[in-house]
Amino acid sequence: MFDAVRQTAVREELPFPYGNRTFCLYEPIEKTIDSARVLIVNNLLRYESDLSPLAHEEWQESIPSRLRFERKVSGMATNNIAQNVIRLVRSPKSTTVHLSEIARAVADFRPEAIVLSGTFSDFDYYNPDHIESFTEFIHKTKIPVLAICGAHQLVGVAFGSELKTLDGLELHEKRTDRLVEYQYRFVKITDRSDPIFEGIDDTMSGVWQDYTKESDVLRVWQNHGVQVMGVPEGFHLLASSYLCRNQMMVKRSDGQMIYCVQFHLEKSFEDWSKNPTRWEHPNESRDGRILFENFLKLAKQHR
Repeated sequence: MFDAVRQTAVREELPFPYGNRTFCLYEPIEKTIDSARVLIVNNLLRYESDLSPLAHEEWQESIPSRLRFERKVSGMATNNIAQNVIRLVRSPKSTTVHLSEIARAVADFRPEAIVLSGTFSDFDYYNPDHIESFTEFIHKTKIPVLAICGAHQLVGVAFGSELKTLDGLELHEKRTDRLVEYQYRFVKITDRSDPIFEGIDDTMSGVWQDYTKESDVLRVWQNHGVQVMGVPEGFHLLASSYLCRNQMMVKRSDGQMIYCVQFHLEKSFEDWSKNPTRWEHPNESRDGRILFENFLKLAKQHR
């Protein structure tokens, strides 16, 4: 009798979409990847040598404080990426290098995958030699790449796309107080057939959330005020939102596999014990973690 009542209660629909429950599921993370060598790239500014003449001209006395802030953010950004690798791979090996060191680091470390961190400053404040060397590298590399937020924009620029604010302005027209996508937001998958969404069509699978399987929606952490305009040649759009059309894209040609996400998929392992700030927040979605794990699996298969 008790079992029958319990089954009826489980089947009863709640007055919310996507089968929302009145309780939280405990979800231990099973490591399904045996090993991975991952090169983590810090894309933020560190030293005065990382700056362009424009940055020196406009920032002047504020340069030391700006660089201290970027170094602080870079530590959190690269640590979040490293935590994804550690928590998803049984025998992980990773090392972190700066954007300016990527070509040499690849030759020395020989990674199976490269993950590029987000950024904070506009790229015209970057040492142009660093941008040029990255552009040359990203056009040639056959190592799988995952580019996050500002790195998504950096890859877009490297392949000929223009960047604008979310309200369509040139970046130099509005350096501060920009319209932003911030906190958890929904983005719409535009091509669920891409292998990064492995398992989305399995109705019995418990990996993806109901809202993803039923409505092609991801719930992901956003923190940006710049967007890639259009989709660069050779890339394919994978996800979009109303404020920023290019939320996710991929290049799977010329022996390359480059996944770019405008959102912060690496922030799926934030701890509840942290005080919520602009950079740290309680984790409320596993969607980013699933994408990160699927990328690592695809990287292992890539030849």
